[in-house]
Amino acid sequence: MGPVLVLVERSEADGTVCRSTCALLTIARRLGPPVAVLCGPVDAASIALLGRFGAATVCTVTSPEVDEYPAACRVETLVDLARRMSPTTILIASGRAGQEIAARVAVRLDSGIVTDAIDIRMGPDGPIAVQSVLAGSYLVESSIVRGVPVITIRTEAAAAEAAPVDPTVHKVDIEFPARGRATRLVSRVRNDAGHRPDLATAAVVVAGGHGIGSRDSFKLVDLVADALGGAVGGSHTATELGWCPRHAKIDQIGRIIHPRLYIALGISGSVRHQAAMQGAETIVAIDHDPAAPIFRVADFGVVGDLQQVIPELLTEIRRRKTQPVATAAGPPEV
Repeated sequence: MGPVLVLVERSEADGTVCRSTCALLTIARRLGPPVAVLCGPVDAASIALLGRFGAATVCTVTSPEVDEYPAACRVETLVDLARRMSPTTILIASGRAGQEIAARVAVRLDSGIVTDAIDIRMGPDGPIAVQSVLAGSYLVESSIVRGVPVITIRTEAAAAEAAPVDPTVHKVDIEFPARGRATRLVSRVRNDAGHRPDLATAAVVVAGGHGIGSRDSFKLVDLVADALGGAVGGSHTATELGWCPRHAKIDQIGRIIHPRLYIALGISGSVRHQAAMQGAETIVAIDHDPAAPIFRVADFGVVGDLQQVIPELLTEIRRRKTQPVATAAGPPEV
């Protein structure tokens, strides 16, 4: 069984290895020995974390092009390693950057590609990827029959299970061709509030829609998100009205999210919105309209006036956060 190349995803804020990579390594172990591909600065903490989740081999690339040409450099690295190592599969975390890198790698290797898989397993003829399609109405299983399979995976709901090993680090020198210098990264500006997690990878997302009522009332969404340590998003209508930044639009052509908890406040739940958030593990909807489509996909629903329900919700969240933790002396309150 050949190795599985796993592209390491790092936080843009502090450069640490993202949880998505730990989940990818967990999945990769089903298919073969994981090889983590780490582009950028190498530090002991990152290597130790990759080893904790089963990366017995870590290939590092530290050339100056990593920061200036991030996508092109990662493409060149994966293509070069794939030709050297003949891997079973190449795994990349879903997301805008991941989709671009995966597509370019597949073209360069003349390989098949599956995007936005929610699970993967080894079949008799190679990896089988599972996708959720048509707003979650169907699960589709696909296998790649040409070249090295390139698969992007939604990792937000995937488990990250430790399997500690002592990793071997290999420094890889990549020849960076002129064609990769066509677009250079000049600067990064973070659009969302710095104290909140990134919307694409947040475990908790709170979103507001037209039912919130106004720009001022949209602050209630911020309060709920901050109380739960979550990210803030908005529906198509909320962003069009300027209540929420456009980069936070949760929509089929906006941000596609897969949090563990999704709370929809005043969102009716159009098909295009459901397509972007139906991968959430638990969906909670609060809206005044009992016929709102969002209630058809929600695990928990509250029909009521948001101006009354949200303050009560905030009060209960704060109460529970300050409630003493139960000890062995007695059972927790029910």
